Amino acid sequence: MDLYLFDFDKTLYGYNFLHRLPALSRASGVSQYDLASAWWAGGYEARAEAGEWPDAESYLEKFNEVTTASLTLREWQDARIKAMTRIDSSVAALRRCAGLGVVSLFSNNPSIFADSFSRLAPDVAEILGPNVVISCSLGARKPSPESYTRVLERYNARPEDTFFVDDNAGNIRGALDAGIHGHHFTDPLLLDEAITAFAGRNS
Repeated sequence: MDLYLFDFDKTLYGYNFLHRLPALSRASGVSQYDLASAWWAGGYEARAEAGEWPDAESYLEKFNEVTTASLTLREWQDARIKAMTRIDSSVAALRRCAGLGVVSLFSNNPSIFADSFSRLAPDVAEILGPNVVISCSLGARKPSPESYTRVLERYNARPEDTFFVDDNAGNIRGALDAGIHGHHFTDPLLLDEAITAFAGRNS
């Protein structure tokens, strides 16, 4: 059976860090500059996305230690939601793919995102059920070759039977190198056409 993998940020939901950072600053009492320079520029978010802190509690503990904040899980979620805007056509495409084969999320994000997913995007969570693969659970971030190998192993899928959509061209190149059908998301109409072509490739 075919496997359809969808990125999340800027593919299923729009994402604007410039909306998230002020919300984090207001909630934590730490300046935007200090938050961004300590956590993101310091490389901690990338480490979290690769699985270094395996759950929301350990992520928040490290975040607060590094940034001197005292952020709660709810505050982190609220700030994340402020940065997100549903892309209706992409969510419709996700639902369509659920009727064509196995559909799954495949996203670079930390454990706190995985633990919060049902609140952040309940519509997407409803479509996917348990099929939510976040880089933190793989121990590797896209576009590393290991990330693609491990997600295929998770579903016992062949690369030639796998379709992957992502807004990041580098992540698509990684998928193509792994033998996966990759689609660079830039336009909803083109995504629908790519799904149709992939689903009908053997007809």
